[in-house]
Amino acid sequence: MLKFCPLFSSSSGNSVYIGDNSGGILVDVGRSAKQTDLMLKNIGVDIDTIQGIFLTHEHTDHTSGLSVFAAKHKIPVYGSTGTLQALKAKGVLTEKHIDIAVNSPIEIAGLCVKPVKTSHDCADGRGYIVTGCDGVTKAAIATDTGYMPPDLLSAIKGCKLVYIESNHDINMLKTGPYNYMLQKRILSDIGHLSNDACADVLKTLVNNGSTHFILAHLSQENNTPHLAYTTSVKGLLDVGAMENRDYIIKVAEPENTDKPIII
Repeated sequence: MLKFCPLFSSSSGNSVYIGDNSGGILVDVGRSAKQTDLMLKNIGVDIDTIQGIFLTHEHTDHTSGLSVFAAKHKIPVYGSTGTLQALKAKGVLTEKHIDIAVNSPIEIAGLCVKPVKTSHDCADGRGYIVTGCDGVTKAAIATDTGYMPPDLLSAIKGCKLVYIESNHDINMLKTGPYNYMLQKRILSDIGHLSNDACADVLKTLVNNGSTHFILAHLSQENNTPHLAYTTSVKGLLDVGAMENRDYIIKVAEPENTDKPIII
């Protein structure tokens, strides 16, 4: 059994809780320590049971509350060497931190957490595959990646739940307020997954056993929840997969209002 709950999901801040009866972890702390404390309380999670914070990368929308939250609760921070060095250079990390090598699993809080490399304009980004205490149930976090590298796609195949980036609608991005250089960065291989790219990945995943999808990290300027959702549902229909029969899908809210998903 795994409990999975996005706490925050947007360009204003990102954080995810994953746990089971033995404890849990956070992936990123992109909102203030106070907001993160309150959100954990709202979903019924005792902060004392959180045994580690795993970082996808160093960008502010994933780390703005990290320093205060980790120090306040004395929780170790895990991340790639590049991510940790970038945060040290900014003076963000002063507490205990642990480098983790790509594809090297960490046993923590009754979970097995495996980092997998992403492709983003950061020092050294990571996605994560988290296996529950039963040794079978898996959830994946695959956000902040300009495309789906083969190793990452291979790693998330077979995960029961996949938390995946559906960042932008390409047409909205190209006709929206962002300047050309910013558009080019977002559309590049070190940018963000579009709705269409996300839908293509979901087609592969649903045919490899994934049953729960959460669309994450939506751009507030270049996307809407409806567009992200309908693009993925239409893409899955192309391979004969029907919502509520073959899979369950939802869009992560900027600020969570739901209880954890139990898989």
